[in-house]
Amino acid sequence: MDRWSGGPEAGRQGADSGGVRFRPGDVLEVQCPFTATTVAEVSDFHVSVRWPWSQVDPQAEDFGWNGRRALPKPEADEWDLFGTLPAQAALKSGDTCRVGIPPTVVHVVGVYHFDPPQVTGTLPRPASYLEVLRQGETHDLDLEDQGYAFDPAGAEPIAIRLLLRPYAFLEAGDEVADRNGHVWRFDAAWDWRPLDGAVTDAPAWPLALRSREGVPTPEEAAAVARATAAGSHAGERERWSELTLARPVAAPPSGSGIA
Repeated sequence: MDRWSGGPEAGRQGADSGGVRFRPGDVLEVQCPFTATTVAEVSDFHVSVRWPWSQVDPQAEDFGWNGRRALPKPEADEWDLFGTLPAQAALKSGDTCRVGIPPTVVHVVGVYHFDPPQVTGTLPRPASYLEVLRQGETHDLDLEDQGYAFDPAGAEPIAIRLLLRPYAFLEAGDEVADRNGHVWRFDAAWDWRPLDGAVTDAPAWPLALRSREGVPTPEEAAAVARATAAGSHAGERERWSELTLARPVAAPPSGSGIA
């Protein structure tokens, strides 16, 4: 099973996992093979299982990770990508089970990088996290801990497949002119900044690439013109919502830590 599967536009973005740099707005399918383990403890709201992948970080003495991971029962009103077979509600202490991720559609609301990698008590130490929401859930900027964060290059063999990258033909910081002559800066799929007082919330296609870390190459400009010769911003939103079952919301910019 490939760790990452995506189009050429994803492969050139950087290195969060498998040479790929993810970005807010990406729609992904994630899965992890179900792996045998045992139940260490059961409480009213969680089932604690022995984690079959990560190792204890011997230099992270203050964390004292015990090799377990608590997964929520339905009563906990929490969401975790990982689940068990049989389901958590059916398990008791000492049971054998399998833990993994069934094929699950999520969308990225935040990408966070750590230099040096974070000390969490486990190995490997994460150099990045993806914060994702499940299908059907719209990002609420006023809520804390709404999403689920995970290391896309961690010990768990999570396979990630890119289903959709809205505005894949643009890069953060690009400046474009739209059909009506307005100039915009692209920061993320649903985060457009008018540079000349435009009163709409997004540019009208087709788009002309004006700047990409300076003067764009003829090939870069032609790629943007070709991608926007037909379609619209509304069309990008509709394609995204069909997969996520959610409403597009401007995400906070990627950063060096989770606020």
